[in-house]
Amino acid sequence: MKLNKIFPYIIAILIFIVAAILYFHPVLKGQKIAQSDITQFTGMAKEIKDYRADKGEEPYWTGASFSGMPAYQISAYYPYDFVRTFDRAFRFLPRPADYTFLYFLSFFVLMMALKVKWRLAILGALSFGFSTYLIIIFIPGHNAKAHAIAYMPLVLAGILWIFQRKYVLGFIVTAVAMALEIYTNHIQMTYYLGLCLLILGIVECINAIKEKTFPNFLKQTAVIIAAVILGLGANASRLMAMKEYADYSTRGKSELTINADGTPKEATKGLDKSYITQYSYAKLETFNLFIPRFMGGGTTEELGDNSNFYQLIAKRAGKKVADDYSKQVLTYWGDQPIIEAPAYIGAVLFFLFFLGFFLVKGRLKQWLVAATVFSIVLSWGRNFEVLTNFFIDYVPLYNKFRAVSSIQVIAELCVPILAVLALKEFFNSSISRQEKRKALEKSVYVFGGLIIIGFLLAHMFSTFEGIRDANYKDLPGLLDAVIADRKSMLLMDSIRSLALLLATAAVLWFFLKNKLKKQIAIIGLGILVLFDLISVDKKYVNETDFKPARSVERPFIASNADKQILQDQGHFRVANFTTDPMQDGATSYFHQSIGGYHAAKMGRYSELFDFQIAKNNMQVLNMLNTKYFIVPDKNGAKQAQLNPDANGNAWFVDNVRVVNSANKEIKALDSLNTKTTAVLDQSKLSESIDFFIQKDSTATIELLNYDVTSLTYQSKTEKEQFAVFSEIYYKDGWNAYIDGELIPHYRVNYVLRGMKVPAGNHNIVFKFEPKVIQTGGYVALSAYTILILVAVGWLFYDEKKKRKLKENV
Repeated sequence: MKLNKIFPYIIAILIFIVAAILYFHPVLKGQKIAQSDITQFTGMAKEIKDYRADKGEEPYWTGASFSGMPAYQISAYYPYDFVRTFDRAFRFLPRPADYTFLYFLSFFVLMMALKVKWRLAILGALSFGFSTYLIIIFIPGHNAKAHAIAYMPLVLAGILWIFQRKYVLGFIVTAVAMALEIYTNHIQMTYYLGLCLLILGIVECINAIKEKTFPNFLKQTAVIIAAVILGLGANASRLMAMKEYADYSTRGKSELTINADGTPKEATKGLDKSYITQYSYAKLETFNLFIPRFMGGGTTEELGDNSNFYQLIAKRAGKKVADDYSKQVLTYWGDQPIIEAPAYIGAVLFFLFFLGFFLVKGRLKQWLVAATVFSIVLSWGRNFEVLTNFFIDYVPLYNKFRAVSSIQVIAELCVPILAVLALKEFFNSSISRQEKRKALEKSVYVFGGLIIIGFLLAHMFSTFEGIRDANYKDLPGLLDAVIADRKSMLLMDSIRSLALLLATAAVLWFFLKNKLKKQIAIIGLGILVLFDLISVDKKYVNETDFKPARSVERPFIASNADKQILQDQGHFRVANFTTDPMQDGATSYFHQSIGGYHAAKMGRYSELFDFQIAKNNMQVLNMLNTKYFIVPDKNGAKQAQLNPDANGNAWFVDNVRVVNSANKEIKALDSLNTKTTAVLDQSKLSESIDFFIQKDSTATIELLNYDVTSLTYQSKTEKEQFAVFSEIYYKDGWNAYIDGELIPHYRVNYVLRGMKVPAGNHNIVFKFEPKVIQTGGYVALSAYTILILVAVGWLFYDEKKKRKLKENV
């Protein structure tokens, strides 16, 4: 390849590197961005990482969180995971600059697939990568989401090449890109990408029928499916483990038909509808996609000394107080629980999107417009229940994901694509000036009118009051001041969007009138796009969010209570009641915690917490071997309390109470003495089993060794007994052995393990031996082999075909 052909690509990559590093320039000083979710992950994953470093192998289980759970969705490396090497090659920059670079690079490849010239492709890549939503998700630590979004354009590029009949290139890119997409381990984003591709497929199918090229469409679809299957196959271990665990998690079907308060539970195979739609965009809130602070911006905003809020506080309490209080004002007046910032796509990009609507022809436009509208309407969630409920009830897997507002990532992807295609057509000399002028005028009128309509609708149908306004009702006039500032923010940002619209239209108008050269116009548009997006991004993600690497990598400092508990070298659990245990990854950093922080925790364990632990059932805490409580003292400092009644690691019970439903099993724990009695749901047993127990007052059982994936006990009994172990039951992995012989064990007390122990002295070992990992590894290796063979074979076939054509000529 000649240098002049690869030069634009080198320039593009250098621009992307510089842009990513400049925006996140503190990484040059070795600093890291502080991310709340990653901080929690650090606590959750510590035992896993320590085991990995010590043993040189994967545990695939952790006992440090939620009393024990699979590590598949926390931190896990899988066999034959070659796609991980590919991903690391792309992400060579410090985080989060690496993800931002990946945004740029992936979108640039998509632009190449759409035959966009390199200068416009760079503009498009930067406009996609600096989209506010894609930047703000770094603050809470949604790295997996950013990772998945970054590979979306690459998947699209491969598929579009296949539809362009570039089968070899398209097949290879689609397979590899899909493998990378799945590797990111954010199935929700991948699922949304699938919906976007489904819309593309429908548009292509309709076009094929009209053009009478349906056989070609079937061939292309077959190639796409084959490539996608190989991409999935390359992640077989990851996907199979995830599918297996999903049935046990909060995303799976609950066996309960009652809630913790005794009321009937709505039958569902996924998440609860109210939980799924908790984060739903209001219809009016959609305007913040192109008017950044239409609804007040983020949950809190810093207001300057010219704001009504500041002036009122300064007048009544002085400037020093006003300086402090005005740094975090509750300006957001939508009804979502919390938002870091508006999901601003950009006024310039949306204007160009409308230009594309009027100027671009063909099925690509139809797909992009349809997908954008589809994602926006579905993001309304509970505010458009007819459609949302239909998808939750009838569309496969849709009920497995929460925060429906995040489906707007489809719009985040499609809007800049159509915007760039609009510029491609506008700079195309084959299209008449008159057609361009009409499209430009329509875009100005429609988009400008939409901004004005949004402003008017807000004033006509809203009170500008938010869900947290009770915080401001104690001081007379303060809420009125906040509302006045909200109105002012709406006005100023509406004017801002109109100004950017007119500036963008002016650049295109001057080009149309031959007052500007094409290159100058592109540079001008690039400046407008970057100013538009980065000026908003910097309000929410900037150098103040970075900290020294050491404080990010080791975010937790042991309290006096932690130090006291750490002196106890036994195997036990800790309940930290100074915070919500189910939203606490920090305790897992130091101890084996009954709590944790995860969006897909074990379903039964979550129910146990709601039904029992949340009601302070000490018998349940005892059966989990909760030896220490961390509670606040009178000054609010953490203090450790010993629980002398903890059941220990294992114990023999006097009887087993048999029930026939999950409802009865969990309710039995209300009054169960867990030291003497175990409860077991026999409806899950494949055969009837006699659990008659003869008392043996001399029987003993003790834990000899805890090693995350292996627990060794020693029992001594004169008669057959039934033992309960304070470890979480997970049948697809944990095996029980007595003196080396595999024997059955049962789920008891809703979440724990129980088993019959024969008389005599015995060595009992539990080993975590998930078959899914080995099976998935073989499938992944096969997928890689097939991908290489098909790609190489296809290349040889094409080359041979070309030689024959030359010979015939």
